[in-house]
Amino acid sequence: MERIAHLRAKSGAKALLALKCFAAWSVFDFMRPYMDGTTSSSLNEVRLGRTRFGGETHAYSVAWADHEIDEAVGHADKIIFNSVGQLDRFSARAGGVACGLRINPGISSSSFDLADPARPFSRLGESDPGRIEAVLDRINGFMIHNNCENDDFDLFSRMLGEIEAKYGELLRYADWVSLGGGIHFTADGYPLDTLCERLRAFSERFGVQVYLEPGEAAITDCTTLEVSVLDTLFNGKNLAIVDSSIEAHMLDLLIYREDARLQPDAGPHEYMVCGKSCLAG
Repeated sequence: MERIAHLRAKSGAKALLALKCFAAWSVFDFMRPYMDGTTSSSLNEVRLGRTRFGGETHAYSVAWADHEIDEAVGHADKIIFNSVGQLDRFSARAGGVACGLRINPGISSSSFDLADPARPFSRLGESDPGRIEAVLDRINGFMIHNNCENDDFDLFSRMLGEIEAKYGELLRYADWVSLGGGIHFTADGYPLDTLCERLRAFSERFGVQVYLEPGEAAITDCTTLEVSVLDTLFNGKNLAIVDSSIEAHMLDLLIYREDARLQPDAGPHEYMVCGKSCLAG
């Protein structure tokens, strides 16, 4: 949290907690002084952000439904549309709420296709400058989310430079730009002050308020998952059943087929640790 506070103070950027990553409202009172508000990816998240966290509330969804839009607008300070089609459909119902559009710059830091927001045929945002220019009279900001667990400042800066070159003339019409999440600026050894300077320069060049949307960067290594063994059995291997599940507590391992890091992974007994949900396997 202190690193987020430092970034806000030195760069002028605002930090919004990405609720799609972390939504444990029991610690919102602790986090609130260090952040400016929340950003969401669904109606339930924007409602949670407004009612439990407060501050500035951004409402984004890949696709708003007709029965969702009015309530989303009612909770939001800014509503961000994923496409020109969604903007055409719902901007008239946004009332006095600031409207933004997601830009897909076609580049990202992700080496994993499933987590790459700019992969071929991606559904996430508009990429054609001409289509975006045609709706500038109905928006006053942009969201650009193309980082994923990116702890490489030089890569971040190069990609931002490409975005500036491709969309710079459009950015000058904006009041604000969210650079999304996935920037691992709270990691030990990350050149935080250099990032602050880069963000401030971007803000001053285009005359915009910069937002970041830290999710994992706000919580990584801040807690542990404590489990108890409920049962043991043998089926070719020693199995230990614990009071947790991959789906509930470690979903990334399931979605991205990643292996858990086991440390120290040494001891007199060797067991496969298994969750208690009924998901097969």
